[in-house]
Amino acid sequence: MAEFTMELNDDQKQVRDWIHGFAADVIRPAAAEWDEREETPWPVIQEAAKVGIYSLDFYAQQFFDPTGLGIPMAMEELFWGDAGIALSIVGTGLAAIGVVANGTEEQIGTWIPQMYGTPDDVKVAAFCSSEPDAGSDVGSMRTRAVYDQAKDEWVLNGTKTWATNGGIANVHIVVAVVDPELGTKGHASFIVPPNTPGLSQGQKFKKHGIRASHTAEVVLEDVRVPGSCLLGGKEKLDERLARAHERAKAGGGERVKNAAMATFEASRPAVGAMAVGTARAAFEVALDYAKTRTQFGRPIIDNQGVAFQLADMRTSIDAARLLVWRASWMAVAGKPFTSAEGSMSKLFASEVAKKVTAQAVQILGGNGFTREYPVERMHRDSAIYTIFEGTSEIQRLVIARTLSGMPIR
Repeated sequence: MAEFTMELNDDQKQVRDWIHGFAADVIRPAAAEWDEREETPWPVIQEAAKVGIYSLDFYAQQFFDPTGLGIPMAMEELFWGDAGIALSIVGTGLAAIGVVANGTEEQIGTWIPQMYGTPDDVKVAAFCSSEPDAGSDVGSMRTRAVYDQAKDEWVLNGTKTWATNGGIANVHIVVAVVDPELGTKGHASFIVPPNTPGLSQGQKFKKHGIRASHTAEVVLEDVRVPGSCLLGGKEKLDERLARAHERAKAGGGERVKNAAMATFEASRPAVGAMAVGTARAAFEVALDYAKTRTQFGRPIIDNQGVAFQLADMRTSIDAARLLVWRASWMAVAGKPFTSAEGSMSKLFASEVAKKVTAQAVQILGGNGFTREYPVERMHRDSAIYTIFEGTSEIQRLVIARTLSGMPIR
């Protein structure tokens, strides 16, 4: 188990500086253009692939950092560059992680390379879970997967929404209900290969922020995938469903749900790190502006009203990072989240990002309200952090119920 430290080692610093350089030299100069275009920034993704940032190997190296700080450090630097482009770069990772976590070795070896493509022909992947009536309430999921034993195929029907890279992905990972009686325990994940008939893009959303990241509905109409595309395989699924039925009969369903919630808890610090990156970027712009903008014959940072805002902004950013790092270290060290520390980090960091970016706009005044300055975009982008990967309201519910010992449904 790695000892907790707040000092990055030399290797981590080297990786951090490398990612920061890419964010400063490649992502930031392209941010305004792709935000306006509201299109996937394929040239930037290609550049990320060429240098090794857009690859499973890169994320695996950060994930297996024994201190737990590799992923949050990488996320903070990329999202410091720009949230929309960064999400386009890391979005495939959501689908890849789903395959790595639940798939067989053969599935990992077959499908992960197809998710990323090559530096000369980059591809993206999509993880499709949310539905029009099933966002935070995953128990209301309606997409169904029915097994056709005669053909050894699964037939998928339903509509997914809010899917990053949905419809434009080379490979889609789709969560569907296979046993409605078991609620969330009756879900399974499926690989939908490229050009599978019946899968189509529905509405592409025109968003308030993170506009360089493609977000759309995915419609599944009698989509047939081979039995080999069930993540983990049929035998493993049947065993899991049988155990879930036995637990349900024995009244142990809530214990299983809480164990699943612990898995979600471990992923939330990464989103918190994204929020920290955006907040830090906005703070730096505001600080530089306050030191150079003069009013009444002196820099505006000399005014207590501005200086105190900047002090609070920096303090809250550092506090958010500490919560993210604590939760990330706890996850890799196997420490139980007895107080929902994962949700705490995501909740606090996302709220900090919204507040800090709003303060940055205020400090820049009229300039901050225009697209001539990046804080306007950062403020719009920050709104997503309190919504995806569980809204702030859901985070508070998880924290409160964890503290009280109440079941988390």
